[in-house]
Amino acid sequence: MPKSALPPNLVIKLGRWGWETVWHVMMSQMAPRSKDGAYIRPESAFRDVVSAESEAQGYSKHPAASGRYRLFVGMSCPWAHRALVVRSLKGLESAIPITVVSPSPESGGWIFDEPFDRVEGTTCLSMAQFYRQAHTDYGGRNTVPVLWDSEVNAIVNNESSEIIVILNEAFNKFAEHPELDLYPEALREEIEQWNSKIYPAINNGVYRCGFAQTQAAYDAVIEELFGALDEIDEVLATRRYLCGSELTLADVRLFTTLVRFDVAYHGIFRCDRRRIADYPNLSGYLRDIYQQPGIADTCDIPAVKRDYYGNLFPLNPSGIIPAGPDIGTLMEPHQRALLV
Repeated sequence: MPKSALPPNLVIKLGRWGWETVWHVMMSQMAPRSKDGAYIRPESAFRDVVSAESEAQGYSKHPAASGRYRLFVGMSCPWAHRALVVRSLKGLESAIPITVVSPSPESGGWIFDEPFDRVEGTTCLSMAQFYRQAHTDYGGRNTVPVLWDSEVNAIVNNESSEIIVILNEAFNKFAEHPELDLYPEALREEIEQWNSKIYPAINNGVYRCGFAQTQAAYDAVIEELFGALDEIDEVLATRRYLCGSELTLADVRLFTTLVRFDVAYHGIFRCDRRRIADYPNLSGYLRDIYQQPGIADTCDIPAVKRDYYGNLFPLNPSGIIPAGPDIGTLMEPHQRALLV
């Protein structure tokens, strides 16, 4: 060893100190945290609604209309995926066009695959620019999904849980399947009970695992996550969907997390106690929903793997994307229709 070389243990200590320092800085920008290192998801800022035409005579600033509204989505994003699933199930593809954006690690946000002409003479290259031009005083996160009203040039809503209710209720006149009600009045209390459990423990729970910045924060949420998955697996042993025999918005909200679990969250977010494939009922439930008409077309699994493993640099500095698992198993028989 040359006399000028640093001792190996010192090199390791310096390297570790440097990486941990940079990691905490990057994580603080990507994932806001509490004092104990737990991830805190900021609230969505735009919470307006679209009124069905029959309810919008003369007073709604966002009345339902075909072609007036546009959805901005990222194919890897589970929150945007909710909107795509409901749009597909209701048959709103012709009434509500979409614009797909992709994450850019260089810019630190969503960018348009092609420049988006918001209004004549105004072109947006990123969602950050889109938000600023639509609402000049906005200083929050530039997230998807976004439901945009092109007639008044305004963001209606960027909260996925509310966008899917809007899509379910407001556009029935323009839907191919207006008879489908994913949020029926008789089941709303039960749906909301499931949502209040699924969101913190599972939908956001996987992010709380992946973005935890201390061991204690991670240890607490991993128990909550798998406790909820274990409970739901037991419930699904005797009923086809969360609220019985009919698919609801509670199932949509759970599905978009489950379909990403084994291909992304299990690995990069350290949600590795079990796979969804290891659950006898959850795995069949996932296949059941995936195989319903139009749903598989909303699932871009290669984009999920590419964007999570390739773009979340602090969690996967190498950018190496794993080969597995085999997503062909999503088309295997599920026998869930035998349940009521």
